[in-house]
Amino acid sequence: MLPTVHFYPDHRKIQVRSGTTVLDASSKARVQIRTRCDGKMACLMCKVIIEDQTGLSPMKNHEKLKLGELVDSGYRLACQACVIGDTNVTVPEDPLKAVIRALLAKQREEDEF
Repeated sequence: MLPTVHFYPDHRKIQVRSGTTVLDASSKARVQIRTRCDGKMACLMCKVIIEDQTGLSPMKNHEKLKLGELVDSGYRLACQACVIGDTNVTVPEDPLKAVIRALLAKQREEDEF
């Protein structure tokens, strides 16, 4: 049976072969994870949050070094984390989208008064 990857907050799921990276799984599920380096661990933009790491391959030292303190908060690099079992992946909001969303919310509040 193929492992299932659930992506949040998009609420999409996909079954993939064991050994597929989270980045590749996201692409197949049409979930956008930002990256500039095409999965070569150079840009560090593909950070995702994994609460239960048992569905992913163990983290290698070079990924730990790149993530630093974020490791303790459940972060992984989607280009390095390989699916080996069912797992839930939270894709953090794009920082630019977060700023735009906050500005729009502030504008709506001002328009209401």
